[in-house]
Amino acid sequence: MLLSKFDGLELPASADFHVHLRDGPLMKAVVRTVRRGGVNTVYVMPNLVPPLTSASDAMAYKQRLQQEDSSINYLMTLYLHEKITPAVVKGAKAQGIVGIKSYPAGVTTNSSSGVLDYEVFYPVFRAMEQCGMVLNLHGECPSDHGKNITILNAESSFLPTLKSLHAQFPKLKIVLEHCTTREAVEAVNECGPNVVGTITAHHLYLVVDDWADDPFCYCKPVAKWPSDREALILAAVSGTGKFFFGSDSAPHDITAKKGGSGKTAAGVFTQPYATQLVLGALEQAIERKVITQEEVTEEILTGFLGGYGRNFYGISDSSNEKIVLRKGGEVIQESVTGMGVEVVPFRRGQSTWSVEWK
Repeated sequence: MLLSKFDGLELPASADFHVHLRDGPLMKAVVRTVRRGGVNTVYVMPNLVPPLTSASDAMAYKQRLQQEDSSINYLMTLYLHEKITPAVVKGAKAQGIVGIKSYPAGVTTNSSSGVLDYEVFYPVFRAMEQCGMVLNLHGECPSDHGKNITILNAESSFLPTLKSLHAQFPKLKIVLEHCTTREAVEAVNECGPNVVGTITAHHLYLVVDDWADDPFCYCKPVAKWPSDREALILAAVSGTGKFFFGSDSAPHDITAKKGGSGKTAAGVFTQPYATQLVLGALEQAIERKVITQEEVTEEILTGFLGGYGRNFYGISDSSNEKIVLRKGGEVIQESVTGMGVEVVPFRRGQSTWSVEWK
């Protein structure tokens, strides 16, 4: 059996460096699923409505999250916006805000207040560089048919911007979030040690055919070609520390995913099975002969599922919590429900690995 060597393996609790936990009833429904995915540390995205553009707003949100589950370490971020100034950066850093997330205007959920011109924010980036705050990039250009840019090449079209920002601010820590292409992997590798990338679980499974007819596989950035998926797999097991796990788990109520009253919401919900799905994706990659079982080691899993990210962000897990991997007969549930909301998980109804807390 593939990866059966990991059945019963004890690992440090996973850290998920890109999560969407929403607010209100949706938040209450999904926060309680974080630990089910073997995760005790989450890097929380700020694209609420309205977006989190002040440290006080972010810390108030953190309190709401802690009321749902106080055992999780919530790492908070701000939304890059015209309200963000160098003074705001320094004040936010002092209050424990870890990073600032950049969304190009209009490319994904709740990004209408996003960035149109990065040069305007150079003073902000300089302040971030000086105080050690991380810049998290949603690495896509808005679609522009005059420039032949669509959702299929939006990420590759953004990569010159990544390289330019790194050249302008070489000491600024930058994360290219949710990499989806071979070109993105190559760009991150070409940059210095202060530039890294996150990889989701679902992009280790999906190609364009999967989301073209299934709204529950549709996200931004979209999954691309098989060759891109294989590049992500190889990056995930490379052991360089340049790539680590960020699920980009993005819950939407089922009505927003099924459509019928507007565009389908972009987002794949993986939170309850975050760690488990990574194991399944690696097994499938072994079946496709992209990698071998020998390349997937305990050291690689420990690094990708939290160690590399914790090192990059300079955080430790004082809880020393452990999880145990189980290769059994668990099946991904059909939906997660809450007060007036229903969210459909990725790969619903399919078998998966299990996680136990030690």
